[in-house]
Amino acid sequence: MQNPEKTGYRPGVVKKRVLYSVFSLAIVATGVLYAVNSIGGRNHDGNRNAVAADSKKANEDSLAKKASSVLDTLLYNQKLSRLTNGDSSGKWPVKAVYPNAGAILPFKRIVAYYGNLYSKNMGILGQYPEPEMMQRLMADVKKWQAADSATVVQPALHYIAVTAQGAPGKGGKFRLRMPFKQIDTILKMAAKIDAIVFLDVQVGKSTVQEEIPMLEKYLKMPQVHLGIDPEFSMKTGKKPGTVIGTMDAADINFVTQYLGNLVKTNQLPPKILVVHRFTQAMVTNYRNIEKSPEVQIVMDMDGWGVQSKKLTSYKDYIYKEPVQFTGFKLFYKNDFREANSRMLTPEEVLRLKPQPVYIQYQ
Repeated sequence: MQNPEKTGYRPGVVKKRVLYSVFSLAIVATGVLYAVNSIGGRNHDGNRNAVAADSKKANEDSLAKKASSVLDTLLYNQKLSRLTNGDSSGKWPVKAVYPNAGAILPFKRIVAYYGNLYSKNMGILGQYPEPEMMQRLMADVKKWQAADSATVVQPALHYIAVTAQGAPGKGGKFRLRMPFKQIDTILKMAAKIDAIVFLDVQVGKSTVQEEIPMLEKYLKMPQVHLGIDPEFSMKTGKKPGTVIGTMDAADINFVTQYLGNLVKTNQLPPKILVVHRFTQAMVTNYRNIEKSPEVQIVMDMDGWGVQSKKLTSYKDYIYKEPVQFTGFKLFYKNDFREANSRMLTPEEVLRLKPQPVYIQYQ
């Protein structure tokens, strides 16, 4: 599989109501046929009392379930305010509707390993054998938990499910879709450590409108979320890897609306959408990006290089153009490529305003 070498400063149900019709249900026992009416008109007072008790318990269970599915808005606001990290510009926190119950952000911080199982060069997720990779991920999770003990850390595997290519390939779209068996492998790996999964899409000369629906069977799963990479969205017609691509708010809105419909139709907790960014032109018309209760949007600072360059990019392209939540990417290789450069520590990243809630290691 060809993967373009990256140069320069860059990153990267419906709940079916089952109606048991028992109007004419017959139970045969010892040769005797007993007619049973299940509408509530039982033949004995004892049966009526049992029905009443069952009905009361069902109602209590329903109320308890409803109560547990209500968003704690007070805690949500507290967590959101804490993420501003003292910023007084008024940009943060971003004004948006409350998410539906079950939202991960801002209650947890996600620490993800990124990559592809076919390549050791696309990220740490595919660089090591599964046991070693998982051990490294959980070690990083512990580092972040120690750096901010007030925020629970959620491990994640961020898998590149559609990779940009330097050759046109079948269909001439300069992208390659991974086989579902590889995604299934990632899901099994994630389940072992209670990790969530992100499927990342590099559209090449295709579009999000064409590529995202191909992953619907996985996006219907409550633990599966999505990432999109404008760097490899080649609207100018150039080959991936030769210039930095771009996506507009309209592209992002299509994705959030698509995910939102899946959430509503399948009664899922909110999805998370990670949008990679490290230049201004990678995302256009950011003010038009729509927010909804069904989807939480993370703008992820995806650049590599010397520490000062990464921090400046975060300030210029993430902080100054607020959307909803922020992310920050750390590179085990590329962050060491320039003279005197190194990977930032969790403590250093947490000094940012606002604090990122999504951390990705490549």
